[in-house]
Amino acid sequence: MRRYEKDPKAIYAQSFATVRAEARLDRFPAEMESVAVRLIHACGMIEIADRLAFSPDAVTAGRAALAAGAPVICDCEMAGAGIIRRYLPPATEILVTLNDPRVPQMAQDLGTTRSAAAVELWRDRLAGAVVAIGNAPTALFHLLETIDRGGPKPALILGFPVGFVGAAESKAELAANPRGIPFIALRGRRGGSALASAAVNAVAAGLPELERL
Repeated sequence: MRRYEKDPKAIYAQSFATVRAEARLDRFPAEMESVAVRLIHACGMIEIADRLAFSPDAVTAGRAALAAGAPVICDCEMAGAGIIRRYLPPATEILVTLNDPRVPQMAQDLGTTRSAAAVELWRDRLAGAVVAIGNAPTALFHLLETIDRGGPKPALILGFPVGFVGAAESKAELAANPRGIPFIALRGRRGGSALASAAVNAVAAGLPELERL
């Protein structure tokens, strides 16, 4: 067996030092730099720093919403599971509607995916919420369509859907026209639940304390 690092403090320190040494972070304001570093740490790909799109007020808006008691709404259970609860205010609700029993029939009636149909169940909680989409491009598209039809606006959209059909396009739509909503998105096909939850964690708490050692 080859030797490997076991000290968690040393692992964190070396990991984040590597990110800072190798990634191009100079274009990010301080709060957004912390988000970029945490996202790179979550996926091991320094090149995503060059693909991040964001509004200047995204982190500030997200933190204010969470402090005010806003829920975090996720498009899939995996995104919700990756959120570190201790970073959030104690009463924060993490809402995932994908497995609601009403969703399959709603998807059939709407002629769309279950992920998109599940967005319909966000309406009562959407105003001022933090939305994290880490799986389905159709969920992001449907959210934007809902807003275009006069639906409630969240405080922050974290757009990280992944895949070969619609992922790049849905994030391009968000970046091109965020509808006056603060956002962070990873352009292109890459994304995923781990990145969506890492974005929530970064907005909520910045970087781990160990990274600051």
